[in-house]
Amino acid sequence: MLFFLALFLLPIGARAALYALDDTHPRSYADADWSSTHTLPIARDFPQARVIVMSGRTGGWKGVLSVHSWVVLKPAGAKSWTRYDVVGWGNPVRTNGWAPDGRWFGNTPAVLADVQGAEAELLIPKIEAAVKDYRWRNAGDYRIWPGPNSNTFIAEVLRAAPELGVAMPPNAIGRDYRPGFYAGWTDSNTGFELNLWGYLGVKLGWIEGFEVNFLGLVSGLDFRKPALKLPGFGRIGFGEWGTANS
Repeated sequence: MLFFLALFLLPIGARAALYALDDTHPRSYADADWSSTHTLPIARDFPQARVIVMSGRTGGWKGVLSVHSWVVLKPAGAKSWTRYDVVGWGNPVRTNGWAPDGRWFGNTPAVLADVQGAEAELLIPKIEAAVKDYRWRNAGDYRIWPGPNSNTFIAEVLRAAPELGVAMPPNAIGRDYRPGFYAGWTDSNTGFELNLWGYLGVKLGWIEGFEVNFLGLVSGLDFRKPALKLPGFGRIGFGEWGTANS
């Protein structure tokens, strides 16, 4: 019980307390800032292919537990960026619903992966195919917990393009959703995973580190870039998210 309390309940309680004490965050969708952070260049000024995976904390009390993730891409010579998200209303898969580098519910997104040039050019067809073939793309398919949701969508993209070499944040609720029992490679193909419908699971891999999933909440350790993974807080430690190739 103490182990369970320390790994899962205490971090959530602490994160909830911080949220309750903070009166600066937006209280509704309409109050939030969804504008561009201007971290990406104008597409026509960046001739190379590029793939970027982003994640930003969501709003309201849901933001205590989870982030929202999306993917942005641009083939070589393209004059615009393309952003793909999944949302919980209407048809889930959205194209260019927001600025490619936009804030999410007022929160500046983190870059999980940033791949450029020839490597990105090879990844883009795989990502486009994963978006097209996303199995939960119809109205009514979205479920906030344990999934499939926005993070389930990006997890499917990562499985289709493991060369991205990135693990999603531990507080990306829904990333571990599977439609049944799964035993096999982790998303990055660098380790092994046991998973029961996204409710219970364990992972051990070079990219993912060691993770325990309990009811969609994840605790664990990152060995590659030493860090602690905690529900609500995400990754706490050294190094940065993602990969960057130029």
